[in-house]
Amino acid sequence: MTDTADATELQAFPGVRAAGCPFDPPPGLRALQEEGPLARVRLWDGSTPWLVTRYAEQRALLADRRVSADVTRPGYPRHVPIGGGFASFILMDDPEHARLRRMVQAPFTIRRVETMRPAVQRIVDELIDDLLAGPKPVDLVEAFALPVPSLVICELLGVPYADHAFFQDASKTVIRRDAPPEERAAAAARLTDYLDGLVGDKPAHPSGDLLSRLTARVESGELTRREAAQMGVLLLIAGHETTANMIALGTLVLLRNPAELALLRDGGDPELVAGAVEELLRHLTITHSGRRRVALEDIEIGGQVIRAGEGIIMPNDIANRDPGAFPDPDRLDVRRDARRHIAFGFGVHQCLGQSLARMELQVVYGTLYRRVPTLRLAADLGDVPFKHDGQVYGVYELPVTW
Repeated sequence: MTDTADATELQAFPGVRAAGCPFDPPPGLRALQEEGPLARVRLWDGSTPWLVTRYAEQRALLADRRVSADVTRPGYPRHVPIGGGFASFILMDDPEHARLRRMVQAPFTIRRVETMRPAVQRIVDELIDDLLAGPKPVDLVEAFALPVPSLVICELLGVPYADHAFFQDASKTVIRRDAPPEERAAAAARLTDYLDGLVGDKPAHPSGDLLSRLTARVESGELTRREAAQMGVLLLIAGHETTANMIALGTLVLLRNPAELALLRDGGDPELVAGAVEELLRHLTITHSGRRRVALEDIEIGGQVIRAGEGIIMPNDIANRDPGAFPDPDRLDVRRDARRHIAFGFGVHQCLGQSLARMELQVVYGTLYRRVPTLRLAADLGDVPFKHDGQVYGVYELPVTW
């Protein structure tokens, strides 16, 4: 590690986006990427982990068993001070990570997700019906972007959608980087207690939902009730926050790129829509705080040696803008073949719910602009509140009209 004097001279991470460029990674990341694939940065606690800026090196390290996702290991580069988290298999290593992941992966396979497409289409159409029948302008986040994935994940998990205001509010606090640790901890505890209660009720009201399946694991002794509740919290937060932000932020960037929006609105080609989803995922990469790891052994990569015990951060947003992997990377091109992006990560910790997110986004992007062809922003871009303070990027509100 560098000493304290050197640390004060390092670039702070995460950085600040340039004024007027809310869809692009911070310019400091691009500067580091141009210098080389690895650099030291300074975190909130003064630690100086390695930052990996290029696509090839990120993929290599994300697939390398010599790096650990275990948040409890010394040297792990934490997002925020201790106090806001809950146990999660995504912050564990195999074999425990694999054991717990297998318990919840069945509903997220491509085949199972495709059986949900008609139901998601109905949800999207009904919400658009409500939009068109209601007043305008309207906040697209509140009226559409949040309800779509919230309704879907509630149905999949077996969580009452009537409680959406509670779990959406608590989720926002858990993933806010600048929330005081005690507030994040309290919000995480409220969510865990809530899911714990639902798990406790499932034996008396069993069904085919995921919480019922986790309850069966509790009854067989494979999980404790609290572990099942914590897994439910992870799936609930990830299942609505990320997709909601992609719906709203994707819509905003398309409104700022009318030629690309017209291709989606007027094309009607499912393959074009599917490709556009991959390009929007690449272009925006809303998980902008970086994949965090710690080295278990010395690793030579990118002309540097990462020593055992040193932290590693891999911001997927700048890797997905690597010109060595994606020519003209800062241009949004819905006809680009962007399938190799790493917005969902890579390796054994690749996002469990990526098939569900893709399907939801395909339905949304393939329906909203066709049914509301004159959709437009009802505010200046500078007045749109972006989530610079969150671990998931997006907008707090998106006023639109038509």
